[in-house]
Amino acid sequence: MEKFVPLNGLVAPLDRANVDTDAIIPKQFLKSIKRTGFGPNLFDAWRYLDHGEPGIDNSTRPLNRDFILNSPRYQGAQILLTRENFGCGSSREHAPWALLDFGFRAVIAPSFADIFFNNCYKNGLLPVVLPAQTVDALFEATIATPGYRLTVDLAAQQVTTPQGVGHGFEVGAFRKHCLLEGLDEISLTLAHAEAIRTFEQSHRAAQPWLFG
Repeated sequence: MEKFVPLNGLVAPLDRANVDTDAIIPKQFLKSIKRTGFGPNLFDAWRYLDHGEPGIDNSTRPLNRDFILNSPRYQGAQILLTRENFGCGSSREHAPWALLDFGFRAVIAPSFADIFFNNCYKNGLLPVVLPAQTVDALFEATIATPGYRLTVDLAAQQVTTPQGVGHGFEVGAFRKHCLLEGLDEISLTLAHAEAIRTFEQSHRAAQPWLFG
């Protein structure tokens, strides 16, 4: 998992509430567990005019020109700005995988569905909760200003506008540490590898009959 460093990123505004995980990455793409390769199918049913399936060459598919992420103005966006209850629906971890693979490192919304919120932290995607009125103001600024960028500083727990206006956000100390250091659950376990090996050896010596 990549360390989360201060991010100055282009903002893409997805002005929809209650975006569920099936919209983020439809069910037919859940066959792989590689964590990569999902970006081209992020918001598949909204981005394309045809039905997507695994293995299709997405470069030849007809695009929905009205969908915000297909606008040339938002190509390369690293911050997704959206509305309340983002990530509701099923618990699929593929949803943050798809957002990350597309290029997003942070999602800003007034609220998130709980399981999606937790899955983001496990995979290096930062979910930022800001008050609804603040999100409203950021939507206005993003839509009115081509190339609108925000700075997301996890260490300082601040989202800063180009005008220097800072908006603080909350994050648990442990989650913050893991994102800043790039530690997922596997990395945290491996940090105790020597202690685990020592325990296994002593356990085998004390109760050898358990090991055949």
